[in-house]
Amino acid sequence: MTTDPLLLMGEVDDATSRLLRTAAALDGADLAAASLLPGWTRGHVLAHLARNADGFVNLLTAARTGEPLPMYASSAARAADIEAGAARPPATHLDDLRRSADRLTEAAAAMSPQSWTATVQTPRGPKVAALLVWSRLREIEVHHLDLAAAYRTADWSEAFAHRLLHEVAADLADRPAPPSMVLRFDGSRHELVIGGRADAPTIAGPAPDLAAWLIGRDGGDGLAVTPDGPLPNPPEWM
Repeated sequence: MTTDPLLLMGEVDDATSRLLRTAAALDGADLAAASLLPGWTRGHVLAHLARNADGFVNLLTAARTGEPLPMYASSAARAADIEAGAARPPATHLDDLRRSADRLTEAAAAMSPQSWTATVQTPRGPKVAALLVWSRLREIEVHHLDLAAAYRTADWSEAFAHRLLHEVAADLADRPAPPSMVLRFDGSRHELVIGGRADAPTIAGPAPDLAAWLIGRDGGDGLAVTPDGPLPNPPEWM
C-alpha cells in the first residue's frame, strides 16, 4: 500500500464510500443497537467517525498553517461530542458523515508538499502529517467492522490488511513482555515474530483474520495454531 498521502486519500475516499453505503441502510432501530465496542451503539460509532474526520482536519490545518490546533479540544469534549451525536436520526448521521468526509478531503487537497512533512501533536504523541491519512483509513476500516452491519474482514483490501497487521505486530513487539508468537500468512513463507521464537506457537491464517484477531475484532476461530493449543492472548490494542 502506498505511503504517498495524496494517493492514499483515494483509498480513504473509497473506504468512506463503503461506509456511507452501510450507514445509508441503517434505520433508527439499527443505529440504537449495540456495536462491537462495549458501551457504544452503532450511532456512537458513526458519531465518532464524523468527529474523527474533523479532528484530522484540525491536524492537517495545523500542519499547513503552523497554528498549534489540537485534534480534539480535550478528551472530555471528544467523549461529549460522541455522546451528543449518537442518538441522532439516520439522515442526520449520514449527512454529518458526508460533510465531515468532504471537509477532510478539502483539507488534504490544500496541503503543500512541505506541509505534509510537518509534525503535529496527536492524542498519542507527535506524528508527521503525511502519516495522518493512513490513520484515518485505519479508523474507517476498523470502525466499519465495529458497526456489525455485514462488513467483514474479507472486505478489507489485502494491502490494507497487511499494513495493519505489520503495524500491530510491530507495536506488540515493542511492548514489555509481549506474548511470544510467530504469525504466518496463508500461502506465504513470510512471517512476523513477536517476542521470542523459541517454543513460540505459529499462528497461521489470512492476513485480514490475523490482523482482526490481534486488534480484538475477531476471536480467531479461523486461525490455525501449531503446535495444537489455545491462541495466545494479545494485549489490548490502542
